Amino acid sequence: MAEASRNTLSMIAVSFVLAMLLAVYPISIELRWVRPEFVALLGIYWAVYLPHRIGPGIMWGMGMAQDVVEGTPLGLHALGLVVIAYICLLSYQRLRSFETWQQAFWVFVLVGIHQLFGNWVHSLRGNEAAMLLFLLPAISSALCWPVLVYLLDKLRVHYRIN
Repeated sequence: MAEASRNTLSMIAVSFVLAMLLAVYPISIELRWVRPEFVALLGIYWAVYLPHRIGPGIMWGMGMAQDVVEGTPLGLHALGLVVIAYICLLSYQRLRSFETWQQAFWVFVLVGIHQLFGNWVHSLRGNEAAMLLFLLPAISSALCWPVLVYLLDKLRVHYRIN
């Protein structure tokens, strides 16, 4: 039992480290608008499928770490990720019963909320996004959701993560 718990914690930690690396991987300026929110996607996945392991506290820590890694104002990602974690914990049973494409719609909504908080903080600094461009990462995240669920479900079964 201890090894399964160790596998779970190490798998979650490694996945978040990879998400942080993907969040800062250098790409062209035009493509940065459509980069999926990898940390938010993983937060949603782990909060829905392992709600007893991932909660608002861990997501706040991950958001603060993402702020430090990306050089954004402290609390920008943390605020959005805490709200996402709270919503996921309130509705994880319902989200699990949905088909993957229906979950992708909810991922769009949740990442859109995350992006909305980020745009709000940027607008307080005078750097708001033009029109609705800040929702492009929500669309790309929703499109990545089925692939992420497939891969992480395979890893959860293989490593007996629960």
